[in-house]
Amino acid sequence: MTFGARMLKTGIAVTLALYLSVWLNFSSPVIAAVAAIFAMQPSIYRSWRYLVDQLQTNTLGAILALLAGSVFSKEPIAVGLVCILVIMICLKLNMGDTIGITLVTVVAVMEASGQWEFALNRFVLSLIGIISAFVINMAVFPPKPRVQFVSQISQTFNKLSLLLRTVISDEIKETVFRKEKRELEDSINSLTDKFKLMEEDLKKLKTPKFSDSRKLVVYKQMLHTLRKGYEVLDAVEQHYFQAVRPESINKEFDAHLERLIRFHEHILLKFDDKLKPNFLEAELLEQDNDEFLRRMLDHYAEKRVGVLRLSIVSAEMYDYGHQLERLNRLSDHTANKPDEH
Repeated sequence: MTFGARMLKTGIAVTLALYLSVWLNFSSPVIAAVAAIFAMQPSIYRSWRYLVDQLQTNTLGAILALLAGSVFSKEPIAVGLVCILVIMICLKLNMGDTIGITLVTVVAVMEASGQWEFALNRFVLSLIGIISAFVINMAVFPPKPRVQFVSQISQTFNKLSLLLRTVISDEIKETVFRKEKRELEDSINSLTDKFKLMEEDLKKLKTPKFSDSRKLVVYKQMLHTLRKGYEVLDAVEQHYFQAVRPESINKEFDAHLERLIRFHEHILLKFDDKLKPNFLEAELLEQDNDEFLRRMLDHYAEKRVGVLRLSIVSAEMYDYGHQLERLNRLSDHTANKPDEH
């Protein structure tokens, strides 16, 4: 784990929650600190959603705990049963993310054994922590999932490029290949998470502009294309080297992979407004991709034996090329404006 803005903001939110609790003369300010830790979210929309959900589940949890505490006092069995009930309610309301803080409130309120003043004190402390985290998340280095996504796309592509350009020729060391491939998979998964955050912020915080919605489609295809490139790597590792093949096939596969990754690189550069549109390159790539698969199918028809594994690899490469063509068309129709979010 690397040090980042979210860690810093969590620390600031905890500090703010503690200061507010002391300033307002609340006892046990640690409850506010715990609430602030749980409430720090990776996007503005999720911060807002978490605040709204916590207001509902905390209120419900506090009421149930107050009622149970007045009847059963703070008997351990009663506390456990109320916690189970609150968990079930949160899950039923699709508010599973709020369970942690809500249970802290429940346990703290039941400790009061039905004393509503003490229970209210604990409830307000939880809200102080949640609101502190929300304010800090909005005011200090507010999350920018779109900027992070675009930046990470480039880094992830560089990893993919290295692996695809060396995988057929078998130039890269085995230990390095496995390490880089693992990091590439992690990076693609991280991009998937960032895309979801970006999509939520764009669609649920406001009515998106048409240009923003169009860019979202391009970003989704960028992510999908990277996954397709990863699937080519997977297919080569699982099937290519287990197949009997002449040196001419090695050169054919290697050359076509080089064309695909170069085209992928050019698309990203065009999207960044660094290259001019090149419609001829796209047409030639489409023709090359079709011809590559036809040549491979003809070769497989002649050999028949020992070519099934190669057919899997060539099909994955063709699909990667097809997704690149689609990404290129989408990028050409998207205005290259700097990201503002």
